[in-house]
This record gives sequence, structure tokens and C-alpha cells, in this order.
Amino acid sequence: MADHAMDGTFMIPPKFRGLRTNKIACIGAGYVGGPTMATIAMKCPHIQVYVLDISKERIAAWNSNELPIYEPGLDEIVKQCRGRNLFFSTEVAQGIKDCDIIFVSVNTPTKIRGIGAGSAADLSTWELAARSIAENADTSKIVVEKSTVPVRTAAAVQRVLEANEKPGVRFAILSNPEFLAEGTAVKDLDMPDRVLIGGQETNEGNFAVRVLADVYANWVPRERILTTNLWSSELSKLVANAFLAQRISSINAISMLCEKTGADVKQVAHAIGTDSRIGPKFLNASVGFGGSCFQKDILNLVYLCESFGLREVAAYWRQVVEMNELQKTNFTKKIIDAMFNTVNRKKIAVFGFAFKKDTGDTRETPALSVCSMLMADGARVHVYDPKVTREQALREFEDHCMANGAATPFDLDKQFITAKTPQEAADGAHAIVILTEWDEFKTYDYHAMYERMQKPAFVFDGRNILDHKTLYSIGFEVHAIGKPAMVFKYSSSAHASPR
Repeated sequence: MADHAMDGTFMIPPKFRGLRTNKIACIGAGYVGGPTMATIAMKCPHIQVYVLDISKERIAAWNSNELPIYEPGLDEIVKQCRGRNLFFSTEVAQGIKDCDIIFVSVNTPTKIRGIGAGSAADLSTWELAARSIAENADTSKIVVEKSTVPVRTAAAVQRVLEANEKPGVRFAILSNPEFLAEGTAVKDLDMPDRVLIGGQETNEGNFAVRVLADVYANWVPRERILTTNLWSSELSKLVANAFLAQRISSINAISMLCEKTGADVKQVAHAIGTDSRIGPKFLNASVGFGGSCFQKDILNLVYLCESFGLREVAAYWRQVVEMNELQKTNFTKKIIDAMFNTVNRKKIAVFGFAFKKDTGDTRETPALSVCSMLMADGARVHVYDPKVTREQALREFEDHCMANGAATPFDLDKQFITAKTPQEAADGAHAIVILTEWDEFKTYDYHAMYERMQKPAFVFDGRNILDHKTLYSIGFEVHAIGKPAMVFKYSSSAHASPR
């Protein structure tokens, strides 16, 4: 590499001369680190890519035929590159020594105790990763924030690294937030709307930004690679997710009004979505948003605003999360009210436990809240999801302190049953509840299911994906999000039109 950048604006910092760009490591083999590194390996066959994690179980899964996460297209990429220029290892210290570009993609959950509990991010794993890098680095490194982190995290990481620097070793910190949607992560990585790289506005920072930009330029057009300062990059990630979640909560709020007035939220969403200033994306009313990012990032934003004394701003963004919780509660209340104000001892077939289709991720899934409230009212929920195992679902209850215990108002062993097929879940059920928008749910033989269900049989479509008129003609009482209920008026003769 030459001693100056291509545009001649800065020199290569002395301590970064000889930087090795043919090897990249990533600490963290999760939903972001795994797919991102697999894509880099596929697009850059001249670069050796190492995915590092202390979890032997997770690394073993990445090296097996059953990957630890499901993403359409990911399996093919990993099998194509693994062993060639893509490697999964628990040898974190060795990986740090061997690679001079190190991504950090570790979990940064919301704190559950201490100052900032319930809104601030828990950066303990990030700090451990930074200390591991400082301890094992014997050459200068470019350290890339890939995890979603609060603004100014890079400054804290820089302090940890610089406090432990060795002679001749320097660290340049970059922010490179991911903008992936689970279920389309491979496509998002292959053809990103933009790649954002934030760095310090110094010679070393500018150099590090250029190095990382050159990696992405192997497949991303240069005009889509945006560069900012560190703080703008970190904040942009939080704001992007906050704006997307805000749209979902906004249309969900309108869906509640639609249910009271007789309007159809799909028609309202289409009408406003045709306005070029608004657009149609993220206007699908549903039982609520989930996933690891939206709620966590909004709460990070809330905590940040509160820390700077912007209480009104913090309250504004907190309302997005509160509206999401209200939608889940409102949907569950609709189920109980429609079923004669009780679901005690009733079998409820739940289709979907993942927070969205085309992923096996259950973090912050709306299904957790809905199932919990139904079981608290005495229901026996029989859950079918094509990608979520019982163990994974139970782990989600445990992570939210809802495992069996004295304080839990339900018994998971008796009330939370996982079905092997949707037919098994629906057999003898009083209702079918759609909580994930899996495409296969649209293809089922609901007439056959109806014949084997208790009567009256209900469908509660929390994703508005089914053909409600057809379901009603079969005999179901149909309740959807933001639409008038399709309910039979029973008399001495056959049912009439819905009211």
C-alpha cells in the first residue's frame, strides 16, 4: 500500500504501515457476525475471514450441516466458502494476533439491573472484547464496531484500548453499523442500500475508513459507501431503527381506531402509502414488532436523551415502545373477549413463534407476550413454528424471567405445548391465532382444520395474511388487525352475513 491515500489527502500513519488487509476477524458468531463475514468471504476470495466466539457449541454448529441461525441463502454461502477462506474458531486470542482488521459483533442487550436498567445498553461483553483485543494485539489494529451500540461507545472503547496499548501498537476505532433485516440479511448484505462507516477525523481515522471502504468496494458501488464521523455513524443506526419502529407503532395505533370505526387499516395504509412523501413500506398493521434491535435501540435512544436532559424527547420515543406493548395487549384482549371472556382450559392453536417470517429468531417476539397472557388466563397454547424449537421458545421465557416459578401465573410444562405439525396444533382447538407471517400459513387446508376444531371455531389473524372471506365462508369467526370482525348472527336458521 502506498504512503498516501488515493486522493493524496493524508499519509499512512507510521504505526499502521505494514497493516495486513488480507485477513479479517470478527469476534461474535451471531445473527450479524456470521452472515456478514460469510458475505465478505464470498465477495472477497483473496481475504481470509475468521469468525471467533468463545462458545464451543455455537462454533461447532457453524462448522456443521445445521447452522445455528436460519437465513435464506446463508447455508449455501457458508458451505461454499467454509474451509476455503471462511473459518469458524474458538481460538479468539490467536485470531486477534493473526488479523489486523477486527470486527466486534457481540450482544449488547438492555440492562436489567443497575443504573439505566430497562433502557441503557449492557456493554459488558463489548468491554471484554476490547480488553481481549488489547491483551492479545502485538501489531496495530483497526477495530470495527458492528454491534448496535449507544453514541460515544467508541470513545469508551478507545479509552480501554489506549490504556492497555503496547509499544508500537495503535488502535483505530470505526463504527460500521449493520442495517440488516432478519429474513433478508443475505440479500441486504449482497445489495445494501448503503454502507455506513464512521471514523475519527484524524489521519489515523481517515486511513482506517479508507481501508474498510476498500473491502466493501469489492462488491458495493463507491457511491453507496457513506462516511461520517464516529458519533454520526453510531447515532444513525439508532435513529434508523427508531424511525422504522415508529411507522409500525403509528399504523398499529390507527388499526385500533379502525376497529372502532369500521374502517379497514389495509385500505387506509394503501391510501396513505401512495403518497410519495410517505411511501408504502412498514405500514403493515400487525400484532407488534419484535426482534433484537427495534425495542433495544429505541430504549438506548431514550436513555441517551434522558442523559442529556432531553426528557420530552425521551418521552416521545418511549411512546413508540409503549404503543407496541399496547398493541400486543389489545390483540390478546380481543381473543379473550371474543371467546366469551375466557380462554380457561381452552386449546388455542398458535401458528408462529419467531418474531417474523424467514428467520428462527425469537428475541422480543410478540408471541411471547400473547402466549403468556393467554396462559395466564388459563389457556393451553399449542404452538407450531417451522423454524423454532421448543428449547428455543422456552429459553425466551427464561430470558424474560417467565420460566416456571412461584411468580409465574402459568405452568409451561402443562400449558405451553409445541406441535410437530399445524394440523396437530389445530386438532380439537377452539381457535387458531396467527402470530408470524410465514408464507406457508396461507397455503393450509383450513376447511379440514375447521372440521376437527371445537365450535364455534375462531381465527385471530395477528398478521393480516389470510383470506378472511374464505375463512368466514368455511364457518370460522374471523378477527383481524384493524378490520371489522366477521361474526355470525346465530338464530334458529343458518347464519347470516357478518356483523
